[in-house]
Amino acid sequence: MTAASLPDGLTLTVPSEARFEVILTPPALVFVAALARTFGPRVADVLQRRKDRQARLDNGEERLDFLVDTEAVRKGAWQVGKLPDDLLERRVEITGPVDRKMIINALNSGAHVFMADFEDSNTPTWENQLSGQVNLLDANERTIALESNGKQYKLNDRVAVLFVRPRGWHLFEKHVLLDGAPIPGALFDFGLYFFHNARVLLARNSGPYFYLPKMESHLEARLWNDVFVFAQEWLGVAKGTIKATCLIETLPAAFEMDEILYELRDHSAGLNCGRWDYIFSFIKKRCLDANAVLPDRAQVTMDKAFLKAYVELLIQTCHRRSVHAMGGMAAQIPIKDDAAANDVAMAKVRADKLREVQAGHDGTWVAHPGLVGLAHEIFSGHMKYVNQIDNKRLDVKVTREDLLRLHEGTRTEEGLRHNVRVGVQYLEAWLRGNGCVPIYNLMEDAATAEISRAQVWQWLHHGSSVESASGPFVLTRDRFLAIASEEMERVKHEVGEARFSSGKFAEAQALFEKLSTADRFEDFLTLSAYDVLVARGL
Repeated sequence: MTAASLPDGLTLTVPSEARFEVILTPPALVFVAALARTFGPRVADVLQRRKDRQARLDNGEERLDFLVDTEAVRKGAWQVGKLPDDLLERRVEITGPVDRKMIINALNSGAHVFMADFEDSNTPTWENQLSGQVNLLDANERTIALESNGKQYKLNDRVAVLFVRPRGWHLFEKHVLLDGAPIPGALFDFGLYFFHNARVLLARNSGPYFYLPKMESHLEARLWNDVFVFAQEWLGVAKGTIKATCLIETLPAAFEMDEILYELRDHSAGLNCGRWDYIFSFIKKRCLDANAVLPDRAQVTMDKAFLKAYVELLIQTCHRRSVHAMGGMAAQIPIKDDAAANDVAMAKVRADKLREVQAGHDGTWVAHPGLVGLAHEIFSGHMKYVNQIDNKRLDVKVTREDLLRLHEGTRTEEGLRHNVRVGVQYLEAWLRGNGCVPIYNLMEDAATAEISRAQVWQWLHHGSSVESASGPFVLTRDRFLAIASEEMERVKHEVGEARFSSGKFAEAQALFEKLSTADRFEDFLTLSAYDVLVARGL
């Protein structure tokens, strides 16, 4: 690809590769450039609105609450648009990154939906983003195949319905510049996928379906809706062809669920409880509030306090609007070499999925093909029809105070040390290009790593008392850094000297410590980590 073949004002900061030319075609790049030129200023506006609102929350000038100006939307009797037939049943969904083997295995897993992820379970290197687009096009054209370690991988005759999660509004694609500035990663991911796959999917009686992450207000949903309308007009497909499920994974968004559905009503495929990012957001949005310090991550469970309230409100809101309320991810994965530990892990998954289906969810997420059968068994045993949208949950009355209620529990040294080990090991893998990592028999992605560093920052900033075997202590910067060094010695022992020395552990530890001890809470760890990748030419 030459500079002359690029749209006016668009430049690539990486060398062109022949294997990506099927994706980076001149017409596709013209479309992406049009998206960025049309909607880039509005992306900048919603990001500035986030900053301004956070400043008001930090200064006590605003409090989180249901919006007065949109009360009529919440009280209205409107419904979302009709769902296509292949989205009526979503009782088990599997998620994972966009690498070739994962896509084949997930589509073949027996799940109803596979969410292919360009976001939290993916490190956004140029290689990952572009090879992911190639893989998805091959999957939709039913030509995807792989030979690995002497084994052949190809699609079954019957596969899961495909959703794609682009990056959030806060992430930019720094390898593609428009008029010298990076374009929004969300528009890059969405634009390339939609342009190449929409007609292919429609020919298969499906459609371009998306999961939308990290939104903080209905104005951000309105922006996505306008992007969808623009894209459909560009390709000449009917309005409403695109369907999108919004992840409610920020605390402000929980107060605007009705409004988010309303803005996307022609394109809505419901809401999802993005539990791990939601916990992270709960910490972030209230980071300066000394009365909002959470206990150990393991004690912040879905059946209590603000998490229980958010689940109940999401289900009630979705069902009132006749659309799916999707459950979230249990982090456990099968444990092959320890039957007793595997039994414990599977019991936790079973309990989590039982809680979800009995609460009224229409489906749930798993991170591993080995959990599809278990989740399906539980939902099928308690959900008679393809969904339970008719369960309106009229008994639910969720208040502002419910959505802000803290979990009771303790802050412990072991919880602190676990956060350090998980956070650093995840960042180390992320810096090597892997955004979805099994650590201590849990599947960790960027969201769970965010909880780890956010809790450390919160405990440090507020001088929290931490319980330990030798008695309570106040967490200080020096104590934290000493603990971090000790835990890295433990990690070195666990992974082995050779693996530790050849990896990115020193770099990951330095970044984790910087974020955890910063004077101001940084919005996303992936922003700093991405700059490291770009500096390395990745």
